[in-house]
Amino acid sequence: MEDKILGIHHITAIAGEAQRNYDFYTKVLGLRLVKKTVNFDDPHTYHFYYGNENGTPGTILTFFPWTHVKPGRVGTGMATDIGYAVPKGSLEFWNNHFEKHQVRFGQIDEQFGEQILRFEDPDGLRIQLVEPKNADNRTPWETNNIKKEVAIKGFHSIVLTLRNIKPTASILTDIFGYKLLQQDGNRYRFVTDAIENAAIVDLVEEPEVTHGLVAGGTNHHVAFRVKNDEVLMQFREKIAAKGHNITPKIDRNYFYSLYFREPGGVLFELATDNPGFAIDEPVNELGTNLKLPVQYETDRETIQSVLPKIVQ
Repeated sequence: MEDKILGIHHITAIAGEAQRNYDFYTKVLGLRLVKKTVNFDDPHTYHFYYGNENGTPGTILTFFPWTHVKPGRVGTGMATDIGYAVPKGSLEFWNNHFEKHQVRFGQIDEQFGEQILRFEDPDGLRIQLVEPKNADNRTPWETNNIKKEVAIKGFHSIVLTLRNIKPTASILTDIFGYKLLQQDGNRYRFVTDAIENAAIVDLVEEPEVTHGLVAGGTNHHVAFRVKNDEVLMQFREKIAAKGHNITPKIDRNYFYSLYFREPGGVLFELATDNPGFAIDEPVNELGTNLKLPVQYETDRETIQSVLPKIVQ
């Protein structure tokens, strides 16, 4: 199975105020900040990574927080909804928890036979908690207020909203090895059997909906997981052979990446498991120190003076 796409590696979104983003994802959702670093292209902006204890691929949601970012617009050509898996029977807890913390959320609903609870983060990013049909045995990060019996396990799914799903579906099936599992109206569920979790991509076809605008409160890109560099480059050959413009291999310190824009407009990344988030700080200290790419280390003092102060 190692030469396959292993589901979702991470998802990256755009946020507004950094402290608000940190407080929501660590204190309200109960995730761990596993890496506090900076945007490779804009070192005066944070790059936050939230996930489980070790930052396991399939659990990582990352953010570029820009204090004065303009709101984005959800539409076609983008990833619109993030699905997180939670234990069965936990949605009532989350319903009450969200009410207590004044989170915008909807009623508990059902989709493809699974119970879901939709909500939005402070910037309007659309997320849903899902009680999966199949048992999710991943160990979640626990906090004082959110214990393992209700805690978020990691990704369940990602929703891509498109004017026409066929070209994107072809990428999923012909290159990534996904299969169409189920259809409900204009929603098509694709899954891979290469991994048990973070294995679902839902394509929603909305031919009349305006193209989305990537900015505050929207997803920037979706990263799919591969085992290592060798497999990464095998997929680069496959993608290039299909006529898609794909980047060279890029070192992101904690994984190696390739990027290409699929025909429906969504920015796709392929990312490796190696070397992982513990390469520059021990697991027990993950997320507590500002880690800089080597090219910015000589400017650490200036960068730290510009970045917003974060109370952890």
